Amino acid sequence: MSTPTPNDPIRLTQFSHGGGCGCKIAPAVLRDILADTPFASNLAAAYPDLLVGIEHGDDAAVYRLNDEQAIVATTDFFMPIVDDPFEFGRIAATNALSDVYAMGGRPLFALAIVGMPIGKLPNDVIRQILAGGESVCKAAGIPIAGGHSIDAPEPIYGLVGIGVVDPRKVKQNGGGQAGDCLILGKPLGVGIYSAALKKGLLSPDQYASMIAATTQLNTAGADLADTAGVHAMTDITGFGLLGHLLEITRASKLSAQVGLGRLPLLPGVDELARGGHITGASQRNWASYAAKCSSPTASPTGNAPCSPTRRPAADCW
Repeated sequence: MSTPTPNDPIRLTQFSHGGGCGCKIAPAVLRDILADTPFASNLAAAYPDLLVGIEHGDDAAVYRLNDEQAIVATTDFFMPIVDDPFEFGRIAATNALSDVYAMGGRPLFALAIVGMPIGKLPNDVIRQILAGGESVCKAAGIPIAGGHSIDAPEPIYGLVGIGVVDPRKVKQNGGGQAGDCLILGKPLGVGIYSAALKKGLLSPDQYASMIAATTQLNTAGADLADTAGVHAMTDITGFGLLGHLLEITRASKLSAQVGLGRLPLLPGVDELARGGHITGASQRNWASYAAKCSSPTASPTGNAPCSPTRRPAADCW
């Protein structure tokens, strides 16, 4: 691939084989890789101050410093989901910091993770990616205090997010209780939008909705940690609603039911999905989760039970 000239339009997505959290390793494959690794079990006994580790696929690790403070640590990075370098930086940074908020924490600072095809992407484009990430951290009130960079064949950008939380208020996947209702903070459908965007079939209004959703910080998570009745939280990203909900039900030893007609969707997502604009990640996810989820039946409610290990005492739609 030749180096673009200054007049060539730069399409970031042409440099990567996948985009956004759709680049994640398929859940079933990841479980197989991690199955017998030493850090996948017995961590609690060896490190009693490690409050949250890898056991239930939580959004971040949490390590207790004292009775009132714990460190929240996470890392998240991926390849471009959009072509605009500044917006790609914003999306990647927002996604990384959201994991801190999902644990009920507040971010303190971040470190940048940068892998770029040097000589193929102009330095100015890379600079715009970093500026986009910095703008999100500024909005969150934190600095990017350092980081690490490599020359890579595909553009990769993300953050290490470091935050703080009261150890008594940490929200995990495993905190769900029978009768809890699922509340979504954002509409679903970013993956469908990104698939349509690659084919040039996303309208300007839909693109604006996509950027708004993917760059909205989940700052409410820290406040929800102080709210009575909130028992579990998670950040819905590359594994989709069913995948992340399944993580909650497994960790909480419950099942859940989803009323598909009640789900908030980005504008036009239904039509795009029916038109075949789905991601490769959605197919990998379903291959990993199908055995634990049943699809909608012809019942009047159109409700889809998920992970039928044990029915909750009350269903919420």
